[in-house]
Amino acid sequence: MSEPSEAGTPGTEPSPAPPDAPPSPWRHRARVAGRWSLRVGVALIGAVIAVLLFGRISAPIGPFDATLAFRPALDGGATVAVPPLGDLQVDVYDGPLRLDIGLQRVDQERARALASDPVRLAGVVNQVSDDLRGAVVRLAWTTALVAIAGAALTSLVVLRRRREPLIAAGVTTVLLLGTAGLGAATWRPEALSQPTYTGLLVNANSLIGSAEDIVARFDAYRASLEDLVANVGTLYSTISALPAPGGTDETVALLHVSDLHLNPAGFDLMRQVVDQFQVDGVLDTGDITDWGSAPENQLIGSVGQLGVPYVYIRGNHDSAATAGLIAAQPNATVLAGTATTVGGLTIVGVADPRFTPDKTTGDDDTGDEVLVQTGITLAEVAEEQPETPAIALVHDPKQAPPLDGVVPLILAGHTHDRSVSELEDGSLLMVEGSTGGAGLRGLEGEYPEPLTCTVLYLDPDTGALRAYDEITLGGLGETEVTIQRTVVPDGLSVPP
Repeated sequence: MSEPSEAGTPGTEPSPAPPDAPPSPWRHRARVAGRWSLRVGVALIGAVIAVLLFGRISAPIGPFDATLAFRPALDGGATVAVPPLGDLQVDVYDGPLRLDIGLQRVDQERARALASDPVRLAGVVNQVSDDLRGAVVRLAWTTALVAIAGAALTSLVVLRRRREPLIAAGVTTVLLLGTAGLGAATWRPEALSQPTYTGLLVNANSLIGSAEDIVARFDAYRASLEDLVANVGTLYSTISALPAPGGTDETVALLHVSDLHLNPAGFDLMRQVVDQFQVDGVLDTGDITDWGSAPENQLIGSVGQLGVPYVYIRGNHDSAATAGLIAAQPNATVLAGTATTVGGLTIVGVADPRFTPDKTTGDDDTGDEVLVQTGITLAEVAEEQPETPAIALVHDPKQAPPLDGVVPLILAGHTHDRSVSELEDGSLLMVEGSTGGAGLRGLEGEYPEPLTCTVLYLDPDTGALRAYDEITLGGLGETEVTIQRTVVPDGLSVPP
């Protein structure tokens, strides 16, 4: 009797088990791809979380304290947040990371140091560029280290294999290098001049456009004025051949300037006229600055280098600090309801009672009666002088009427429109245009405002005005210099 087989079939031998089928190459590749996809996904998630949590730095950018960070984005680029005004967005490169810059606050000490140092102020653009470049480089290294560390730690926690952190670190490094390469390949520096604005900054585009246009105009304007100012000397040789003012060589020559508004070209013109016309003094009827701030005052020091008396009254754009700085210059005198003497002639002057750059005081709403009152005060000062003053200085022509019949010659500015008129009681009111061409504001129109000043020739004994030369430098597109002499037939006699 035979034994049953292992298979349970009587009288038969057990059949061998079929061999395992060879693994499919596609299934193997799918498993490898899945494993690497998991690795890449885990590493990417860990890197992104780490960057979001820790990939941020703080850095000084010029006078600002700023924060910088790279954030995931589909289109790259850079965003500058200026809270609470809005954002400025620049499509400067492509990639999965966007550079976010947030301006947090202005450091008062750095801003004060910058504003008080003209050298640093002139180099502020370079300083901001250097600060920003250094901060972005530091941010890039910080972001890379944080991303690699986050990817490695996440891989170790999730996949729980010793070699996974090294693999995650390698994967993240490759991704970062690819991101950097894409950003470099798509870098568009021209996009920096075409930002997009949000929030309250939406109007900044037109403002910046205007500013860029003014700067371009000023460059061309200053280049042409360098030649024009030099031509004053040539023209002077012509006008010096004219008959002497009033028929005598013995006159006191005084240069009337006004509303320089911190235009370097206006200071250039003033220096040229002082030298070429050999004037005995300069009379400034105000608005030598625009805002009366400390940075503007750096150019004012040049008035002490003219070598002749400089008599000044404060305009509505000049601060008390500006007046104090001028008073400290050699040969300079600031009149504020007071008198001085130049070339033997008495001159009185009073400041404009307003300071319009300071909107908190309401000075820009000051009524005409306040201006008239300063004129009345100056008339009283003039009447108290031992000798009748030859000239009165005011900034706004509205201060002049009370001086009519008290002082024979009244000089003013403010309007940026040159005019000469005789008042009811016989005094002559001469309003200067703008020796500074109204500053940068004068460049906003089709043509800049001309630069104007006037040389006055007065009798040294009586103070009577004998003649005056009106000097005009044309603006951009009007490349000419004119000097027009007007002889006053009988002069202006001093009222008894």
